Amino acid sequence: MRRYSYLIWFFVAFFSSVAPFSLAATDRLDLPAIQQKSPESMLLLSVARAGDRLVAVGEHGVIILSDDGGITWRQAQVPSSSMLTAVHFFDNQTGWSVGHDGLILKTQDGGESWSRLQDGNTLNALRVAAVEQEFSRLRATEDVDPDLLEELEYKLDDANMALEEGASTPLLDVYFLDEIAGFAVGAYGQAYETRDGGASWQYIGHTLPNPDGLHFNAVFKTAKGDIYLLGEAGLVLKSDDGGEDWKVEDIPYDGSLFAAVESDALYLMGLRGHVFRLSDTGLWQAQVLSSNATINDAVVVHGKAVLVGQGGALIKQEGNGFQPMASQGLRSFASVVQHGDKLIVVGESGVKRIEFEGDHE
Repeated sequence: MRRYSYLIWFFVAFFSSVAPFSLAATDRLDLPAIQQKSPESMLLLSVARAGDRLVAVGEHGVIILSDDGGITWRQAQVPSSSMLTAVHFFDNQTGWSVGHDGLILKTQDGGESWSRLQDGNTLNALRVAAVEQEFSRLRATEDVDPDLLEELEYKLDDANMALEEGASTPLLDVYFLDEIAGFAVGAYGQAYETRDGGASWQYIGHTLPNPDGLHFNAVFKTAKGDIYLLGEAGLVLKSDDGGEDWKVEDIPYDGSLFAAVESDALYLMGLRGHVFRLSDTGLWQAQVLSSNATINDAVVVHGKAVLVGQGGALIKQEGNGFQPMASQGLRSFASVVQHGDKLIVVGESGVKRIEFEGDHE
């Protein structure tokens, strides 16, 4: 799991402008990731479990693997050097990663090797075709809502502009419901779905209730099967039918949300320490944190949520609230998973293994 804060947006701008890696998108997509001396110390944005194996992804297309709980790492072979922002495994063999330049990768051997499924060029073409088809259909419909038609026309203009600009827009998260059905989302309202394991993708961003094209930062599925898309400006979309239909959740917040976790209840979290709990009545209630650090990710350990974020923030759920854990320095964390009695966090300084402080239930 991983989440994309404004801190990461800073790194995006920085690393995309510094030589020798300031390559055009086409160059990055076609240039295999360079083998690094210490890849576990690089900027890493997402970590996931593939069975007992740990897989982390980050800058310059780096993907690293650990089979000993994060003590040692080795770098996988990756066909592109675009920054990778998220990684997700459905089982211990099958996983996907997404990133800058619209890159979508897949592995079927636990992360040892990766193949390119899509990139921003092909995704942009899919986007134009989908919006164009819907625009033509609506225009031929009698008594069509002119506002709806105008909104779709704007979306078509945006899609064509993206196509002209090339593979430049990042994907920020990927999630699969099973081995065939999945979603990839990203900046400017990008949203794609697949129903064949990623062999083909369909653009669905124009069908979602997101008229302003706000960024989608994360995808989360609850134990019940509800799917949430978390975005900027307090945008949260929910589907209770596998992604067929989506509705806007009423969140008392207009900032960005980056992560969700389900412990005693469902929690959403994001900028400046904002956390919201879904009550039994279906209302979202603000929670009080002693820190205003941006929360980028969270994991459940022994039934309690653990939050990680900006400035080394590490916060655990206690009783009806949240309390900070021992300081881990000022380097920001982007993503976290549990492995045994350790938290494996990745971020600004690469990988860190942290002993979990909490009740073992």
